[in-house]
Amino acid sequence: MVDLDNISNYRQFDKLGMLDHLHAFPEQCQKAWEKVQRFELPHLHTRISNVVILGMGGSAIGGDFVRRLAMTEANASAWVHRDYGLPAFVDENTLVIASSYSGNTEETLSAFTKSLGTRSKKLAITSGGKLKELAQKEGIPVFIIDYQAPPRAAFPHSFVPLVGIFQKLGLLGDKSADMQEAVDVLKRLSGELIEANPLTSNPAKQLASKLHGRVAVIYGAEMLSEVARRWKGEFNENSKTWAFFESFPELNHNTVVGYEFPPEAKERILVLMLRSSSLHPRNQLRYDVTSTLLAKAGIAHEFVEARGKNTLAQMLSLVLLGDYASFYLSMLNEVDPTSTDAINLVKQFLAQSPISSD
Repeated sequence: MVDLDNISNYRQFDKLGMLDHLHAFPEQCQKAWEKVQRFELPHLHTRISNVVILGMGGSAIGGDFVRRLAMTEANASAWVHRDYGLPAFVDENTLVIASSYSGNTEETLSAFTKSLGTRSKKLAITSGGKLKELAQKEGIPVFIIDYQAPPRAAFPHSFVPLVGIFQKLGLLGDKSADMQEAVDVLKRLSGELIEANPLTSNPAKQLASKLHGRVAVIYGAEMLSEVARRWKGEFNENSKTWAFFESFPELNHNTVVGYEFPPEAKERILVLMLRSSSLHPRNQLRYDVTSTLLAKAGIAHEFVEARGKNTLAQMLSLVLLGDYASFYLSMLNEVDPTSTDAINLVKQFLAQSPISSD
């Protein structure tokens, strides 16, 4: 098995530098926040009653995060659309935000093209591609991502700008202080997670070691359910391993009944329960009773605590921990964390049957 404390081993598998993006995470959050403060929205964009964020994969998860933040503050509703076409409720009171790092995501382009036939307000977040060309041709504002990375590693640039945009829309309060605390927390946490910190005191290496040879099942409540989704995707893409996520309190109404069969699965599953002190007290109790049920069923599990005082800091601290853990697991699995050959195969297959204009 790969020795996670022997950093020279990493060069064999991390040939495209995923680790460099993890190192840059706190700084990129700061830069994305500073950039969105300089971004100007058309005045009419503030006259909305709902927001629809179009995206897939690493470009959509930021929408999930900001939607969760807005649920507790905004009078308008937010929806993340991961599909072709467009929700029927989109109208002149809707702001459609197309988020595609590459600018070439076919589902997002399909939905965005559909939105051009509506009276909705529109905005694009991308590094280029067809989305940038189409938006600029139509005179639609574009927030340009100028950080080169795989879409999932550009997460600060797909999430943090949305926080700033929602703040400008009046859907979130001033998050400047929260963002500063989040960046400070991330910088401190990075010192614990970097490859130079040994396994004995590195939470991410420890998680990866426990997950090696197991299936990760990630539980989260409230805003941490979105982080659980992020962890699932990172383990899939970086570590090339099976992973699943579930949300409290819903999982207490079905999942907990399914811990019995097949008994062989219990030996291969590790349940990670993402938790923070800011969760609803009743959800806190649900973590405890679920832990009891998992122990009774003989299923390995553990709590993973968020860092920081505010919601932004707690979400981002767990994102960074999950990203590092998935990287270290890719080393243990002896795979390239950057490559996504299966996704590329799907895209090549679909390219043989071009999408229709509708």
